[in-house]
Amino acid sequence: MKFGSVLQACRERAGLSQEELAHQLNRTQSCVSKFEKDRKVPDIGTFMQWVQITNAPEVAVAFLYGMDGINIIHQLLPLIGGLILSLRF
Repeated sequence: MKFGSVLQACRERAGLSQEELAHQLNRTQSCVSKFEKDRKVPDIGTFMQWVQITNAPEVAVAFLYGMDGINIIHQLLPLIGGLILSLRF
């Protein structure tokens, strides 16, 4: 399953650089880049850490329920992002 763009969107929404996320995942920036470009597939532990660090549990749920990456980016992430902004103010 290809979902590098979803991982990248989660990271960017969390305001993290590849280097910052790599440090938190105990990986290299190159490894994070490979995940985001679908050149490498994260194991489930790394995926769940990514989801936790970027505060994107809805992404994990969407994948578990079979939602594809494009729908997550176009439908789910904007909704969650807007909800978070409205809760902050």
